[in-house]
Amino acid sequence: MKRIGLISDTHSYLDESVFKHFENCDEIWHAGDIGNPNVLDRLEAFKPTVSVFGNIDDQQIRLRAPEKQVIEIEGVKIYMIHIGGTPPRYAKDVLGDLRAEKPDLFICGHSHILKVMPDKNLGGMIYMNPGAAGHHGFHRVRTLLRFELADGKIQNMEAIELGKRGRN
Repeated sequence: MKRIGLISDTHSYLDESVFKHFENCDEIWHAGDIGNPNVLDRLEAFKPTVSVFGNIDDQQIRLRAPEKQVIEIEGVKIYMIHIGGTPPRYAKDVLGDLRAEKPDLFICGHSHILKVMPDKNLGGMIYMNPGAAGHHGFHRVRTLLRFELADGKIQNMEAIELGKRGRN
């Protein structure tokens, strides 16, 4: 079993409570728009971190985080990219990748809207967007997701609210 902490759209701001919420996680996944490389430094120093770059991320972050990740953990195939759209309206080229890769779990950020849902058109693949954890954007509440991967299943999902969006 692997416990995963999922975060996105920090936009250079990392709430200290993230470390408390993710203390029992085995890995942290960041779905892009990291902002300042210091955010990635701090996450990587805390736990093993898997990340992708987002549209606001500069070359410094793009050298450390690829555009997309395709990984398999605990029998669950994961496809992660920052700009992914939402079922059934996926971003350009993403639908083709999803059909080719056939992931069990599709993770993206960008929208700043927390959403988890199955996509029946893609074999029940789970779509997951943790919302935004930073202060930049139009979201009202900063959010994270925490879940477990075990024996080919996604389980014990929790949505975490970090508080209202403010200014940093």
